[in-house]
Amino acid sequence: MDVSLPEPLQERIKWRTAPPASPSVSGQLPAGGSFVLYWMHNALRAHENPALDVAICFARQNNLPLLVYHGLGESYAFASDRHHAFMLQGHRDVQRELAQRRIASVFDFQFKGRRGPHLRNLADKAAILVTDEMPVEPIRGWLCSLESKIETPVATVDSSCIVPTPLLNTLHTRAFQFRDATKRLYAERIDREYLEQDADCPMHHEALPVQNLDLQEACLSALIANCEIDHAVAPVPDTPGGTDAGYKRWESFKEAGLRTYAKKRNDATQHKGVSRLSPYLHYGMVSPFRIAREAKELGAEKFLDELLIWRELSFHFCAQCEKDPGSFNAIPNWAKATLLDHHDDVRDAVFSWESLARGKTAKPLWNLCQQSLLRHGELHNNLRMTWGKAVLPWVSDPQEALRLTIDLNHRYALDGRDPNSYGGILWCYGQFDRPFSPEEPVFGSVRPRSLDQHAKRLDMKRYQQLVDRPIAAETPRVAVVGAGMAGLFAARTLHDHGLNVTVFDKSRGVGGRMSNRRVDESLSFDHGAQYFTARDKRFKRYVDSWKNDGVVANWNARIVELGSSGKVAKTKTGTDRFVAVGGMNQIGKHVAKDLRLELGNAVTSIQRDENQWLIHRKELEATDPFDAVLINCPPLQTLSILNGQGSFTDQVASVNMQPCWAVMLVCEGLSSCEFDGAFINEGPLSWIARDSSKPGRPAPPSSSPSRSSPSSSSPRNSLPSSPTHSAWVIHASAKWSADHLDSDPKAVTKEMLGALESATGRQLGETPHCVAHRWMYAIPENPLERECLWDSVELLGACGDWCGGPRVEGAFLSGMAMAGSLLRDITIDQEPFQSTRLIQPSLL
Repeated sequence: MDVSLPEPLQERIKWRTAPPASPSVSGQLPAGGSFVLYWMHNALRAHENPALDVAICFARQNNLPLLVYHGLGESYAFASDRHHAFMLQGHRDVQRELAQRRIASVFDFQFKGRRGPHLRNLADKAAILVTDEMPVEPIRGWLCSLESKIETPVATVDSSCIVPTPLLNTLHTRAFQFRDATKRLYAERIDREYLEQDADCPMHHEALPVQNLDLQEACLSALIANCEIDHAVAPVPDTPGGTDAGYKRWESFKEAGLRTYAKKRNDATQHKGVSRLSPYLHYGMVSPFRIAREAKELGAEKFLDELLIWRELSFHFCAQCEKDPGSFNAIPNWAKATLLDHHDDVRDAVFSWESLARGKTAKPLWNLCQQSLLRHGELHNNLRMTWGKAVLPWVSDPQEALRLTIDLNHRYALDGRDPNSYGGILWCYGQFDRPFSPEEPVFGSVRPRSLDQHAKRLDMKRYQQLVDRPIAAETPRVAVVGAGMAGLFAARTLHDHGLNVTVFDKSRGVGGRMSNRRVDESLSFDHGAQYFTARDKRFKRYVDSWKNDGVVANWNARIVELGSSGKVAKTKTGTDRFVAVGGMNQIGKHVAKDLRLELGNAVTSIQRDENQWLIHRKELEATDPFDAVLINCPPLQTLSILNGQGSFTDQVASVNMQPCWAVMLVCEGLSSCEFDGAFINEGPLSWIARDSSKPGRPAPPSSSPSRSSPSSSSPRNSLPSSPTHSAWVIHASAKWSADHLDSDPKAVTKEMLGALESATGRQLGETPHCVAHRWMYAIPENPLERECLWDSVELLGACGDWCGGPRVEGAFLSGMAMAGSLLRDITIDQEPFQSTRLIQPSLL
């Protein structure tokens, strides 16, 4: 193959394998290598794109067709609706641009039913694979994995830097060193007009092992709904993805902000004082060559210093560094040593991931910074340095502090996962800097940066206005009917994005079937959900944080399967089981904290009135109108509330919920059982659990040696707790519960207690407390495959554990999907809120 290139392209290419023309290989095309493949991922543009031009040269010179592969899957770190929407908008623009240039391309959008090794299959058939240089995860790992599975020659091309990474062999860790080393190289290149290659190579017509998705008329919100990603991070209409949006922002900044950049760049209240181009540069939606040329023409030296020196210093560092730039080992040895020396210094406070992610610390400025990330996907660079430094004193371990800082930035910032992002974060931990003295607590000799001092030099009132601006031009007022896990997490997500949300529930407390029946100060029962598991990483992240906050703990119980006469047939191991400390309802209370709640009155129906919804409740007047209603109730109750309204009533009606009788008791006869929970596959019962074995539950009280009435409750002034008694919850099977649905509670209790004695082979003995509860809608028999139902025309939705999957984790993910459905509809390809309607200059 002819792999010769013009000099401006030759200096940008890095062969990951031996090039086809080298003496070490035959020079023949790989078997089946009948085209040149360009994998486009971080240069999403069909103009001024060196990687595309390299691929064009190889195809044209060897008379081969060219195919551009670009795709989007679910497996990248921090995958969310926000990142997906931004990238899809970029892929949509470049798909159109490639078509205009008559360059064949395929867009591979992966989710359940469309997943597969499509890139590898294409690369196997290609004569050569060209891709964008991006020296950070996940691209770096993906490329290494791909290379190990194919024999096709692979080359990366730097399309991001004015001075390409192959030109420098020295690892620079200080800006002045990098500036000196690149001064001549920048001078030779910054004014250079970019010469694009003519795409006159043969067209690719072969059948493809991947289904192309045409994005031009596709509904991006509907596409994203199919993906197993974080739906709790909303897209940002103020920063839509794509080449058109990127250049629109650049032109606006050139006109209104570039001349005053040096003066205003450090003032975070000046929304138009900085370019806000970093997301577009990260994904290559705009050409850095054009930006640099035009900035040079306008004499914007300070802007060029940031664009070229600081940004490209980070890019070159990531490219040259042998260590993962996201690891603690990437910071200098002196910084690692001093931070570890101060590992045991006293922290003022320690915060969990969730507290940090939601901006719930004692520092108002930090909270505003984090809320800017959460709601708007951006953080002013000058503030980001202060924000990043503040995490270290709030986490007990410096390695964990760095991991959390990266998590918070990459999860919420649209420019997350960029080499420049890593550069800024690593600077907070000593990279690109020098030791400072005297040493300070926690930081050691790493440069500190005071939140309080920064707040004093910032117009905090104006910055809060900027952060608190609505996330979209039209933000609906939302009613959530039902305070179970799904409804609460949907409300929590919407509230954290700044929406006006009210939660209604007929109960006096929150949590739904994650309930706790309190008898007195020393006795309570989890009579609904007994425990939960966390298998999905989206849910597990919150569970880990709840554990750090002391809301949740592992239930280190012995769980078994009982055979006949109480014999243990099998011990259930290998599954982490979690419970809320002090009662399962504590999770609902935690999630509902600071939400607007209207409890203790049932919603009977909703009514459409002039494009808004009225909420009708028992014995109360209709509420003020809401724009959107999300219902988190069992299917039959949901149908009753809908009263024929909405486009998804048939789907709701298709789900059957199974009932469950529960009995809560204290007894002495089971105290010596060698298990804490047991599944029972025969007879009336399905489950029994020693509730008093869960974390945060005291030993139950004892009483007189007579069995109480099955429907009675323990007296308030019960005797002191006794180790001879234990508190148990027993659940009947779905079939038995359905067969005895309308039976008298006393009769149900008597029969279930008899079944308990038979199942365990033990006499219950004294039972100072025993009471039954009927769950009419306990477990979905046939849950829908969709995680939620959503009518985007009526702004009406339904969610719960009967959507997507049962139990606590299923309810959580359903609530996440429900919130995501609404947030996508008001953000993707929608008008942003015009900040001039709110943000006014300070009157000093």
